[in-house]
Amino acid sequence: MAELVVALDYPDGASALTMARSLRGAVPWVKVGLELFTAEGPAVVTGLKDLGFRVFLDMKFFDIPNTVRGATRSAARLGVDMVNIHALGGERMARAALEGCAEGCAEGFAKGTRADQEPPLLLAVTMLTSMAAGDLPLECAPPPSEMVLDLAVKAKQYGVNGVVCSGLEVEAVKKACGGRFICLTPGIRPASAGGDDQRRVVTPAQAVRSGSDYLVVGRPITGAASPADAALVIVEEIRSA
Repeated sequence: MAELVVALDYPDGASALTMARSLRGAVPWVKVGLELFTAEGPAVVTGLKDLGFRVFLDMKFFDIPNTVRGATRSAARLGVDMVNIHALGGERMARAALEGCAEGCAEGFAKGTRADQEPPLLLAVTMLTSMAAGDLPLECAPPPSEMVLDLAVKAKQYGVNGVVCSGLEVEAVKKACGGRFICLTPGIRPASAGGDDQRRVVTPAQAVRSGSDYLVVGRPITGAASPADAALVIVEEIRSA
């Protein structure tokens, strides 16, 4: 069954950890992104792991292969369960990231910062769900569906575990890359949610029916009067779909 990941997009660790405590027992996964990690660093990941959550470190690494290898090594050593890179970094960067994950996992297990010897899942970002046709600064840019599919096929060839893509593209990605190739879907919005900066969005049920494995939801949960209840409603929609 698809799993829910709650995005803890906060400017400080205290707020993120307070929200996480309110979600214990309702969701298994939380996401730490650029804002929170830049503000608090590794300590916030350690705090979330101590609360029993699986952590998706959403840093979207995109640099020369050696730098990305070092970044994923540090992330894996820290104990994160999932990390991502940009698919546009190409094969050498992706394979360096995989090497870093394996190295960091071994180091973390030896030091006790990882509970097991399984490297974190490595996903490749295809195209941000805040972007739509016309947003790419290229005169001959392909439609989002074509770009996402092309990058996903290449990412599988590079050896990564899956991709980050909109629910609008999951079905095509699964058909081209196989059912075991992971699709993590941001831009999930319940039908009752209002608009925001996300553009290529789907409901939880639509994402699940298309084949999404992980659904990332932030503001519709963290901005609710009862975040745990809001999360459980989405979990039930996932189960029903």
